[in-house]
Amino acid sequence: MNWKNVVVLLGAVFITVGVSAQANLLNAKTPDDIGLKTAEQQIADNDKPLPYGYIDDRDILWSKVVWEYIDLNEKINLSYYYPIHENSTASSRKSLFSTLLQGVKDDKLTEVYDDSYFTTKLTKKEIEAKLFRVDTTDAGKDELNAGNSDIEEYVERTEIAPHDIQGFKIKSVWYFDKRQGEMKARILGIAPIAPDVQTKGRDELEMAAENLPLFWVWYPGARQLLHDMKVFNPQNSAYPISYDHMLNARRYNAIIYREENIYGNRDVSEYIHNNALFQVLESDRIRESIRDKELDMWNY
Repeated sequence: MNWKNVVVLLGAVFITVGVSAQANLLNAKTPDDIGLKTAEQQIADNDKPLPYGYIDDRDILWSKVVWEYIDLNEKINLSYYYPIHENSTASSRKSLFSTLLQGVKDDKLTEVYDDSYFTTKLTKKEIEAKLFRVDTTDAGKDELNAGNSDIEEYVERTEIAPHDIQGFKIKSVWYFDKRQGEMKARILGIAPIAPDVQTKGRDELEMAAENLPLFWVWYPGARQLLHDMKVFNPQNSAYPISYDHMLNARRYNAIIYREENIYGNRDVSEYIHNNALFQVLESDRIRESIRDKELDMWNY
């Protein structure tokens, strides 16, 4: 087989994979037929996230845990932010926050915690309390005082929506695998960042409100969910990419805001006060020290 035949064969394989991203699109007789696959296609797909290889503790020559912040205002990170209105796109596309939240509602995500150390597990009710707020207007309180219990029209509900998400925090561990002889990164947790729902819509409090993590998801337990949800590929819409692929490939721009250290894993902002430039430089220093560690392994 010459090189020309090899190139044609590989091209046919990639085209087949790409078309399967929108199954039955060209053969659909009605819109309901789009996305339907035959039993044979489903068996052949074997669509699962690439499993992590087993890493023995003795193979880890060096490691460091870092916390990063992904700012959704940056253009390169917009794939994690959109779509913010699900009815504007296909039902198969959701933002990263909507994907995680839907997984919690459908009990596909059970390892959800209050902090990045994964010590306090959150229930559905506790998560909802961070996402919703119910207020009764003054007119509703007057109706209650008058003995009227039907005050539904006087109740205002506020919730955290996908467009309120400001970013994501990532906890990951960098380690040098001496068996493979390379530096690797493994994501441990991810958390959506949004304003406190108790301050949303209240002008006197909203301006001074701090963006906080809503909940922390144990990432290895969310990989299948994030693999099933595809991200729009602007280069080729017939070949979408999954959130799991993008995150593991580190296709985002983030800043390190914390590293494990002797001071109780304090944030960069805790020892560099009121100077955003120096905080960014410190983040870059931490990142470069990790990269240099791999180079140092090969120096004698």
